[in-house]
Amino acid sequence: MALIRKMQTEDIAQVQDVARKSWNATYEGIIPFEIQEKFLKMAYNDERMKQRLDRSFLFVAEIESDIIGFANFSPVNDEGIAELGAIYLSPEHQGKGIGSALLQKGINELEGIKEVYINVEKDNKIGKSFYDAKGFQVVREFDDQFDGHTLKTVRMVLTV
Repeated sequence: MALIRKMQTEDIAQVQDVARKSWNATYEGIIPFEIQEKFLKMAYNDERMKQRLDRSFLFVAEIESDIIGFANFSPVNDEGIAELGAIYLSPEHQGKGIGSALLQKGINELEGIKEVYINVEKDNKIGKSFYDAKGFQVVREFDDQFDGHTLKTVRMVLTV
């Protein structure tokens, strides 16, 4: 089983690798590859990763010193609401309970949390079924412009 722990600065390169592998596998046929790569370079560059470490909660899943997944939660606001900005696993480690452990770690660690919100692409069948299985409920659906590409986004919430 994977060790779930808080992310450290020295984990950045491995987390970037997990993000790339997961995005490329998950969004193949949904988001054009060039748009994926542009997004990954912007959202997961070294500077943005350091900002995420300073401003949010990042947890990693590790097996034998290899990071195979991560989750990124926003701070909890005054109403007890947090955003799950990302939860990604290397494709070969999906379906083994590691994503559930990452989600649970965030819920356990964030003080005062009452609700967790997530936006998931409607055609991301793996992600959508994961959130459905964890008890997330659909709040609304909307079109989202993503670098000139229209995504069908589903906003979901989990009451803790």
